[in-house]
Amino acid sequence: MDDFLRLSASTARFTHGAPRAFSFGDDGRLLWFLRSTGPTDPVDSLWVLDTATGAETLLADPRALWTGPGDLPGPLPLAERRLRERTRLVAAGIGGYALSGDGRRAVFALYGRLYGVQANVSTASTLGPEEIPTAGPAVDPRPNADGSRTAYVSGEALHVVPGGRVSPADGARWGLAEFAAAEELGRSRGHWWSPDGVTLLAARVDESALSRRWFADPAHPELPGEDFAYPEAGGPNARVELWVLGPDGARTRLEWDAGTYPYVSDAGWEAADEILLTVQDRLQQTVLLLSADPATGRTRELSRTTHPHWVDPLIPGTPARLPDGRMLTAADTPGGAARALAVDGVLLTGDGIQVRAMAGVHEGRLLIEAGQRDPAEQQVLLLDPATGALTPLADGPGVHSVRAGSGNLLLTTADADGIRHTVRTADGRELHPADLSQPLPYRVEPVLERVTEHAVPTALVLPRDHVPGTRLPVLMDSYGGPGMQDVCAEPRRWQHRQWWADQGFAVVTVDNRGTAYVSPAHTHAMYRGFSEVTLEDQVAALHALAARHPDLDLGRVGIRGWSYGGYLSAMAVLRRPDVFHAAAAGAAPTDFRYYDTAYTERYLGLPQENPEVYERDSLIPDAAALSRPLLLVTGLADDNVHPSHTLRLSRALTDAGRAHQLLALPGVTHMTSGGTREKVMALELEFFRRELGLRRPGPR
Repeated sequence: MDDFLRLSASTARFTHGAPRAFSFGDDGRLLWFLRSTGPTDPVDSLWVLDTATGAETLLADPRALWTGPGDLPGPLPLAERRLRERTRLVAAGIGGYALSGDGRRAVFALYGRLYGVQANVSTASTLGPEEIPTAGPAVDPRPNADGSRTAYVSGEALHVVPGGRVSPADGARWGLAEFAAAEELGRSRGHWWSPDGVTLLAARVDESALSRRWFADPAHPELPGEDFAYPEAGGPNARVELWVLGPDGARTRLEWDAGTYPYVSDAGWEAADEILLTVQDRLQQTVLLLSADPATGRTRELSRTTHPHWVDPLIPGTPARLPDGRMLTAADTPGGAARALAVDGVLLTGDGIQVRAMAGVHEGRLLIEAGQRDPAEQQVLLLDPATGALTPLADGPGVHSVRAGSGNLLLTTADADGIRHTVRTADGRELHPADLSQPLPYRVEPVLERVTEHAVPTALVLPRDHVPGTRLPVLMDSYGGPGMQDVCAEPRRWQHRQWWADQGFAVVTVDNRGTAYVSPAHTHAMYRGFSEVTLEDQVAALHALAARHPDLDLGRVGIRGWSYGGYLSAMAVLRRPDVFHAAAAGAAPTDFRYYDTAYTERYLGLPQENPEVYERDSLIPDAAALSRPLLLVTGLADDNVHPSHTLRLSRALTDAGRAHQLLALPGVTHMTSGGTREKVMALELEFFRRELGLRRPGPR
């Protein structure tokens, strides 16, 4: 690897040392966060910033808590490892924490052990961290309102300390989100304390009807294989129930038509006598917001959202009851021009703004993250719930986000100059949590353009020393799938693309129809079919950009991608070899009949009812058509896109007599952490240099 790739690998793509996982506590006085000691330290510790004084205090250092040999214990317990995989967490050390209701106490799991720590700013001291005894390896701990009790999951059971096991031994798993909810529906937790800190709402998950997926590490044949339950498209889902678990052993099941609405995408206590839950039908065309009585389990419908294609995932922060009692929900404007907010079913925002998150209430108005200009940017705004009037808080170039805490705000700005965090206190001061991460090597300002009749967002990155008039081979580098956005002003995502450009490529990124944050209509163009819209838009955008930028050499076009981007890359050389001349396809879901239920069926429907859709989107029948160089890459421990996807395509190519390359990575998951991504990039570079006839760049 070269110096850039080594730096990227050692800094976890320039994230080590950056503060993350911010939460306000103690009526906004405390700002909790996680951070390591510097750019090459992978181990995150728990910190707190006192907004009254500006002082930062280290509360919990994982290395100080571990008394055995080495910096940290061995491999993570299975449940904690899988939870980190679902939330795409690559940092070591403290992966996450949960605060008590008053925001003065935090609990966290560390390699199966449970710890709590108290921040006491009034005496400028901390209590702890202290280890909390558990029944076994603990995961996903949650403290109650005053921090006196902590719920956690061990094995398949939900426990409370002090106390003991609170879930029955009935063969189900209690207290954790099932795969579909955590991976596809935005719900990563499975238990919630009541406001009085006495009662728990808990998910009961029965996966007995699901098929099993297996892994084995061929590099370690002495180790046993590992299996997990997987909800395959067209097959059974986990059976999910919600139960109220009382302190005296009383149990009450929440009642709704789970046969019609099997997915629970959101749940939580609204008050001591009310639980709100959001449920969806299997195809996600109808979403119900329900109010539940925790004493009886009976539910009543508060709102119903329908769409003939699918209802887009919830806007973070919704549903929410406003201070005046009205209900704030997500909605689409007529015609699908914008993602919007509605109050009691009446639209509050219109076509001129794409709402992305509701961050809370500030100065009597709603605090929202939204896009008002180019989809690559995001602003922070105050929204008057009575009039719909908007007031900008952070609206300069770039991507702005916010967290709120009792009059204090944490504003994060990401632009070409980097990422900056600023605390604005209620009394007008500004504080800056220390960022110890590696400064970004490149200041990248991609050329952003909307092209084709569909106004598809695109980005072009050229070598820093490019001389106009010099023809460049093109490298397409896109994800292209639903729910994601590539063309964004966040600077970290352009570092690798600038490196690719400096190797001698014109790097093109396209957010084809179906991707996020342009409009609901843009996203819903993928209904009942991935392949045609994705490939059509990628090709059309490439040709449109080449017409505007004549240095793009369409006689030498490579394409690379991971996950859905890997699917796009393999599909490109299989179906459009006239346009694409070489492809590197990583973790490609080559046949969506073998991908999960919630994601796949949302877009393609049930395979039993739409077999022609699944057949059209499968790459296996295209194997015999391969005429261009293809590099397939898969992680053999990938539980999201199982390696069988890549291996099925490789077998079909072999059976058809089509030469290709296969790179199988033992022990590597979907996240390609630990420097794996950079190692694969170095191999991809040699592949594209060879197949596209690219000369090595000279010294800079």
